[in-house]
Amino acid sequence: MDKFMRIAIDEARKGLSEGGIPIGSALVKDGKLVASGRNKRVQEQNPILHGEMDCMNNAGRIGSYRGTVMYSTLMPCYMCAGTIVQFKIPKVIVGESMTFAGAREFMESHGVEVIDLNDSECISMMEKFIQEKPELWNEDIGE
Repeated sequence: MDKFMRIAIDEARKGLSEGGIPIGSALVKDGKLVASGRNKRVQEQNPILHGEMDCMNNAGRIGSYRGTVMYSTLMPCYMCAGTIVQFKIPKVIVGESMTFAGAREFMESHGVEVIDLNDSECISMMEKFIQEKPELWNEDIGE
């Protein structure tokens, strides 16, 4: 497994251990880790602190996002996809989109390359979470 996806998965597991939603991300520039993050909506009582948003916040100002890749354990939602498009992140690698289809077509329509790994670890982690805490999951996706 790619070391950056492993970082994203580790972030997701940290979030789960904190009582949050198991979605993690990592931002890579020119092959080097810039920042990682996890969904902290529950932990910080912040409705927009999804994994990708936390990662971007942790990265701070990095100037141009040319040469970056956003890794996420789950296909980004429209909010996170909008941020990816806004900052012209050219590539997103996701662990899975089976449990949540997200905004793949939106990102691709704006020139973002999206790679879905269909990773069994990411799928099983989300399936288990959704089964155990459907109310928290539905809140996260605005249902």
